Amino acid sequence: MPLHPICHRAIHASLTNAQLAKMAPNAEALLAVEEVGRFVRWVSGKPPDFHAPTRTRR
Repeated sequence: MPLHPICHRAIHASLTNAQLAKMAPNAEALLAVEEVGRFVRWVSGKPPDFHAPTRTRR
């Protein structure tokens, strides 16, 4: 599944690779993660070429 780089970074800022490996391989599972869903709702109003710094996992 093609994924915009900013979305890819946001997913990895919210979830570890181990967490991702345990998830169902679909968009609905990712959107159910509160941080990811909130990010997607926010970025959905931006232009396709939008880029912004992504918060790193603490």
